[in-house]
Amino acid sequence: MKIVFLGAGNVAHHLARECENAGHEILAVYSRKKIHADELAELLSGAMPTDQLDFSESEGQLFFLTLSDDAIDEVVARLVLPEEALLVHTSGAKPLDDLRKLLTIYSDVPVKAGVLYPLQSISRKIELVWKGVPLCIEAEDEEAESQLIDLARQISEEVYLVNSEERLRLHMAAVFANNFPNHLWAIAKELLEQQNLEFDLLKPIIKETLRKALEADHPADVQTGPARRGDQGTMSRHLSLLEDEPHLARIYQILSESIMRWYL
Repeated sequence: MKIVFLGAGNVAHHLARECENAGHEILAVYSRKKIHADELAELLSGAMPTDQLDFSESEGQLFFLTLSDDAIDEVVARLVLPEEALLVHTSGAKPLDDLRKLLTIYSDVPVKAGVLYPLQSISRKIELVWKGVPLCIEAEDEEAESQLIDLARQISEEVYLVNSEERLRLHMAAVFANNFPNHLWAIAKELLEQQNLEFDLLKPIIKETLRKALEADHPADVQTGPARRGDQGTMSRHLSLLEDEPHLARIYQILSESIMRWYL
């Protein structure tokens, strides 16, 4: 397929190269700041960087919206596509119907809409092995769905048909499973550094916790810690260390209360 990327952030940097590796032609890369489009285009074979959104004469068949959810509406409002193009966003939270409504309002030609959501944490400078990344597909007709499934299967072995409601639930669960724990590790690192202790000391317990949670029938089966035991004395001593950081004390209390409610 002939593909255009609208957005040059983390997802675009990985997905564009993977599409090219699978034999697809990346015609162009758009970014509001052309320097960002330049950076991604340099990694591809012949892609044209641009800060313009008129693609009416483009040979592109598939247009990926690899943008933040807040930016999608603004870009689609100014976007000019060729007839029968397939416009696909990669968001975990934005409903397919929202994209269709935008196209109904702003597109003067027939354009199909779809979603290809990679359920993975993506950082630009860290290589991503796409083979095991779940790709969640949704499209408004069978032809578009088939096109996206064929493309996704060339990239990953984990391809699923997921509707907008299911995708939003997956995205929310991923925040609990990925974003929140990572933030808690960052907090833990800061707390240790206050006493000149190394974060490396926590890495074995982090690895063991992940291993047990992934191998268990239910992560709740391998929960440990003072809240799991109802150890009020230990929790009180921990909270006393956080007297000068009430926002961290509140996080500690909320999570501890959640754990205790689960088991009591």
